Formats: sequence, structure tokens, C-alpha cells
Amino acid sequence: MLSFQMSIMRRFFEIVVCLMAIFAVTSCDSFRSLTGAKKTAQGAPYEVLVVCDGTEWESPLGEEIREVFATPVETLNQKEPMFDVVRITARDFKHLLPSYRNILKVLCAPSVKECAMLVQYDVVASPQIVITFQGPSVEAMVDYLKQNGEHLLRVLEIAERNRTLEYGKKQSARSIEQLVEKKFAIEMTIPNGYLLRSESDDFLWISNEYPAASQGFFLYAHPFEGKQSLTTEALVKARNEFARRIPGPTDGSYMTTVTKLPNIENDGYTPFIPERNVLKVNGIDWIVLRGFWDVEGDFMGGPFVSYTTLDKASGKLLTLDCYVYSPKYGKRNFLRPLEHLVYGINFPTETDK
Repeated sequence: MLSFQMSIMRRFFEIVVCLMAIFAVTSCDSFRSLTGAKKTAQGAPYEVLVVCDGTEWESPLGEEIREVFATPVETLNQKEPMFDVVRITARDFKHLLPSYRNILKVLCAPSVKECAMLVQYDVVASPQIVITFQGPSVEAMVDYLKQNGEHLLRVLEIAERNRTLEYGKKQSARSIEQLVEKKFAIEMTIPNGYLLRSESDDFLWISNEYPAASQGFFLYAHPFEGKQSLTTEALVKARNEFARRIPGPTDGSYMTTVTKLPNIENDGYTPFIPERNVLKVNGIDWIVLRGFWDVEGDFMGGPFVSYTTLDKASGKLLTLDCYVYSPKYGKRNFLRPLEHLVYGINFPTETDK
């Protein structure tokens, strides 16, 4: 066993999931870090290259890895996995694909004392994340992954989010960012490609249109009248008031929020309430609603996720509402970058003004 060649690492982070102590990871020749100039990372967003030989891949360990990555993305119209998996052997990886953007290396060896994960960034390409998952046996690694699969997904999701934000900073829709700052007194990182569709005093509709899909969001400010303004019912009501300003494909049609879903068994409908959570970003608490939208007066629809917070400077509630329309293709890769937008919002303090 040879130690990882730390001298080639630009950054080295050792993540031990669930409060395990920091450890020194070793590996055999096929898992040795590679030298050379940084290349542009390969691979599609939300695609992970799993470096795993046949014995482990066909074992319960391979089954558990596939199951973890197949975890469904929450609140989509159809089932989509958190990550798509491309599997390759260690020998082929060394010669062909060391510059993939998301890499999981699987090392099962009796000489390894305990299960753990090592995370490295930009080893041979950028932006790149390389996770080495090691353990002494298939059984031990399966148990470890059952307990820590969510942490693995989160580390990879953060890497994807950071890529979106970095791209937005380098290739920004500057005119849109300036309009957002002027209207709502906030700073927001918005990647290039988004265009203004509609605006009013308290509303902006912005989208990125594709031949067979639409990736959009709208920002709006609305009154805060105490805790009753923060109930799910009140937030959906406010959403519908502003969503009416987004027209559908036919005259008089407009966006609205789905409140019931078809139920074949009962030959009718089942009431649907958007899922609700709280997210803290840069010290700011956001109420997150996940649900579905459709068009009143026409046949269109898709998933949405909205983020609402109290803007202390204005005394109003500010909402970022993100939606996707993609009837022919998957929705995950359209919706995820929209979800990342909230991480690029900054409320200037008095000292910044």
C-alpha cells in the first residue's frame, strides 16, 4: 500500500462522516493520485463516475452504491435519481477517465482498519471532486454506507452547487443582476442566459428558454402582517397572486399552484399541500415550499420550489420562486441550478450602503 501523494493536492480535506476521527488514507497503485496540469473536468452535471472492480460491483456493496445514488429527487413529476452512475474499473480509470468531475473510488481491502471516506478537490482537473471510500470488507462497507449515504450525496450536491455559483460569478447576466438590485435592494448571482420576461413595481419574471424546455424564476415582494403571513396557505395564496402574471400559451391562461393530484384508485383527486422546510443560507432563514404548478386554461405543468424570507430593510416578505417546464426531458438538471440561486443572494447591511 502506498500513501496518497499529497504534494500534488491543491486542497486536501478529510471528511469523516458521523463524528469519526480524522484518519490517514492509503491506497494501492491503481488509486494513486495523478500528476499533471489541471484540465477542465469532464462529465455531465449530476453524473458520478464510480471506480469499482467487478467483484465489489456485483456484490451487495455495488447494490448499495447504486441504491444510494438512485435516491429520488424530491417533488418531481416523475422519478429521477439524485445522480446518474457511470461505472468503470480501476485499471481503465487510470488510463482513460481521471479528469471526471465527480468521482467515487471504491477500495475494499483487509489491510484497511476501518471504513471511512476521503475527499479531494481538483486532483487532476477543475472543478473536480474525488471521494475515496475504503473499508476492510464488503459487509462493513455496506453497513457504513447505509448509515452515511445521505452524507455522501450531500458532499456531491455541494460540489455541484459550488460549480453553479462559480460559473454565475464568471459568466453572469449582469444587466439582470443590476435590475434585481435596483428593484429589491439585494445582490444576486445570476448565470448568463437568463432574460427578463416581465416586471412591475414588486415583481420580476426571468427565464432561460430552450427549444423544448423552460427554466425560470420570479421574484416578488409582498406584505408581512405577522406570523399568519408565513403559513403555507398564505404563502401559496401570495404565490398564486403573482403567478397569474406569468401567461400560458393561450389567451387568458396563466400559472397557478397545484392543490390536488389525480387519484386513480378513488376515481377522483387527493388534496396536495406543498412540502415545507426551513433553510438557513448565509445566516438568513428561508421558508422552502416544494410542489407543482400548472396552467389555468391550458395543459402545462411541472415542479416548483420557492424560498421566502423577511427582508428586514423593507419590512416585506421576499420570495424567489423557481419553476421548470420540461415535458420531453428530465427535470432534475433544470431545477437544481435554479435551487442554487438562493445561495447567491446577499442582503447588503447598513455598512455596505
